[in-house]
Amino acid sequence: QVQLVESGGGLVQAGGSLRLSCATSGRTFSGAAMGWFRQAAGKEREFVAAISWSLGTTYYANSVKDRFTIARDNAKNTVYLQMNSLKPEDTAVYYCAAKEGRFQYTLSNQYDYWGQGTQVTVSS
Repeated sequence: QVQLVESGGGLVQAGGSLRLSCATSGRTFSGAAMGWFRQAAGKEREFVAAISWSLGTTYYANSVKDRFTIARDNAKNTVYLQMNSLKPEDTAVYYCAAKEGRFQYTLSNQYDYWGQGTQVTVSS
C-alpha cells in the first residue's frame, strides 16, 4: 500500500559525493522509521542507515558512520542519504525501506515496505 521511490543514484568517482532521496506516498505512511539498505552484486543485502520520523534519531553501519548522513524532511515526507568520500566498496543497489514498528532499526526483516532501488556505482 505504501509506495517508496528512490532517486539520486548514479556514477561517481572515488572520493566523490552523491545524495539519495526517498519519497513516500504523501501522508499515507505513519510508521516509526525509514532506513537505507544496499546490496552489491553477488552479496547479501546489508544495513546502511536509519532514522526515526519523530525525533530524528540516527543509526549507521560502522562502514559508513563517518562518511554518510541520513536526514529527513517531515513536511516533504522524504528521507535523504548524503554519501561523501565514496569508495568502490560502496557500489551497490541502494534501497529505501519503511518501518511501522519501533526498535530494531538495523534489521531488514523488520521493515514493511521497500522501494525499487537505485544504482550507485563508484569508480576507482
